[in-house]
Amino acid sequence: MKQVNIHEAKTHLSKLLEEVAAGAEVIIAKAGKPVARLSPYQPAKPKRRLGGLIGQIWEAPGCWDPDPELEALFYGPLYHGEEDDSTLSRVADDKK
Repeated sequence: MKQVNIHEAKTHLSKLLEEVAAGAEVIIAKAGKPVARLSPYQPAKPKRRLGGLIGQIWEAPGCWDPDPELEALFYGPLYHGEEDDSTLSRVADDKK
């Protein structure tokens, strides 16, 4: 990184711009203290467009259907009508 004072930057601006275009960075200083930086121009990245993959992704017809085995793990075996005699008898005993 090259550092130049303001007077030198004004005098040799075209030369400094050629260096910057080649990829170098130049610091412009006033009284030895950096005040500005010349760096190569980089165009802004294009904004991302939402929905860019529409029509390119396929999902199975039942992919969002609940999974009975997973729900049984969370809510118990009676959630989907599965019968477990030991659970039914405990529930019946609790209601007495």
